[in-house]
Amino acid sequence: MQRVLITGFGIVSPLGRDGAENLKSLWNGSDCISPVNVFDVSKSRCRTAGQVQNTWLAKPKTRRQRRLDRSSLMMIQAVREMMRTSSQIKPETLVVATSSGAMSKGEQFYRSLVTGKNRAGAARQVANYLPQKPVLDVQEEFNWRVPAHIISNACASGTNAVGHAFHLVRAECHDVVLCGGYDPLSEMVFTGFDSLQAATSEKIRPFDRDRSGLVLGEGAAVLLLESERSAVARHVTVFGEIVGYGVSTDNYHPTQPHPSGIGPRLAMQRALADAGLDAGQIDYVNAHGTATIFNDATEGIAISELMPGAAVSSTKSMMGHALGGAGAIEAVFSLLAIMHQLIPPNINFRQPEPGWKFRVVGNKAEPAKIRRVISNSFGFGGLNASLILQAA
Repeated sequence: MQRVLITGFGIVSPLGRDGAENLKSLWNGSDCISPVNVFDVSKSRCRTAGQVQNTWLAKPKTRRQRRLDRSSLMMIQAVREMMRTSSQIKPETLVVATSSGAMSKGEQFYRSLVTGKNRAGAARQVANYLPQKPVLDVQEEFNWRVPAHIISNACASGTNAVGHAFHLVRAECHDVVLCGGYDPLSEMVFTGFDSLQAATSEKIRPFDRDRSGLVLGEGAAVLLLESERSAVARHVTVFGEIVGYGVSTDNYHPTQPHPSGIGPRLAMQRALADAGLDAGQIDYVNAHGTATIFNDATEGIAISELMPGAAVSSTKSMMGHALGGAGAIEAVFSLLAIMHQLIPPNINFRQPEPGWKFRVVGNKAEPAKIRRVISNSFGFGGLNASLILQAA
């Protein structure tokens, strides 16, 4: 089996428009949650989110670009940065994750049907609603014509996309695969989490004893995965390596994880087995850490049982939960942690849950010797995925 190397990456998130700005925010422990300004939240319990600034996205120049949804613009921004770091290679296939796609366009379309007003542009709204549309827009922007896989598997989607691409390269199905994920803020999704009372009106506090719920975010991130054979032949810079991927499904409840923590624990165990590693060889856990009562409890149990004493933080504390894009964004955060030898902070942290046996890296980033990171993503329906990244 081929080693799977990371030879390019790109990101746009509430922490910044590119890798350099995201790294700076991780070091500074920046709180990038702000009042929602893209739709009306006056009737919602939660009124904040992590938002990507429009000024960070490429200004549309042509008529076609002016018709693109923010999802497409975020993906193009992330891929453009990846191209700057990867010697301009064309991928053989794309594996991209999302959970809501360009849901805002679907909302606009159905509202026009209900009200009978503003039907102009209905065709554009429907065209941009499709989850594969941002991927097709990326291909048109960079003049690619390659197969694409779209993965929509709740909040595990981003990690599933990177993990699937990892297996494609390792099994020698492809030499070069572009993978990642995106998700924009959506009014329907935002209102849905608010209705579930999963969102908080306070600061988001992952792993804090007094945590009260999640805050949503948005963004896009991509990784270029390449076989060692191809990378050596091209004499390219290698930023890191993916060595393990594990999944599990506990099927306990439509929105709640199994309280025993068996789902997250199995995903992490399978990722370790896939990599041929022991739990003690992991230097940092980039946790799913949504700050909801049940999610943090089950992940906390799993980490305590499998990796007692581990250094843990949730970067969602700084930018919110980007749903289907979160796993890809956090994979890039994990890569930056390895490249720059830091543990990103779990901001807004005050006191741990009694009984947990890991160490939350609270409020300030820590310089540390980081060789391997496990990155977790756990979603509705008991969908669990873990990825292990390693210094190359």
